[in-house]
Amino acid sequence: MKKVDYKKEMKHIYNAPKKNPEIVDVPQMNFLMINGEGNPNISERFKSSVEALFGLSYTLKFMIKKSNVQIDYGVMPLEGLWWADDMAAFCMKKKELWKWTVMIMQPEYVTKDLFFEARGQLKKKKDNSVLQDVILESFIDGRAGQIMHIGPFSEEGPTIEKLHKFIEASGYELSGKHHEIYLSDTRRSAPEKWKTIIRQPMKG
Repeated sequence: MKKVDYKKEMKHIYNAPKKNPEIVDVPQMNFLMINGEGNPNISERFKSSVEALFGLSYTLKFMIKKSNVQIDYGVMPLEGLWWADDMAAFCMKKKELWKWTVMIMQPEYVTKDLFFEARGQLKKKKDNSVLQDVILESFIDGRAGQIMHIGPFSEEGPTIEKLHKFIEASGYELSGKHHEIYLSDTRRSAPEKWKTIIRQPMKG
């Protein structure tokens, strides 16, 4: 059985420097995705959405492992797109006005048919009301700036500002949605050790 580590194969995308931001070209990939809004710290939908994404991702992983493809791969990290209709509210951390998409990258073996089959299986096992809202879609950041943030989410501000200044100093404009990739298991590691890739698409 072939084993694949997508984080290693796409190290330039799923790793980032801690000190100085970098520019990356992110290709189109497929993701399990679900949308929501409101403060993620208190939102039941956010919690249920994350559970649904990981539940489906592991279901698909084992389906592919047992299929004729016979490939074993590690489930990819949770990612989040964040924005607000009024970006001033986003910048001022008015989390009740935030909108979000949480998502997990899927390998090319995950087809629409396999996704629907996995979702049907999981619905029988788990009573998660948001499962029907999960979709499998392609997504692309394109050219983007990114940097690694070490520490709690509440302290991301200076890292984000540093990234935005780097993008503008490089002759680009911010475009698209604020993108974060969560590399740490927040249930098991201390907040000061959390690793989060901060990514910002850009144009120009």
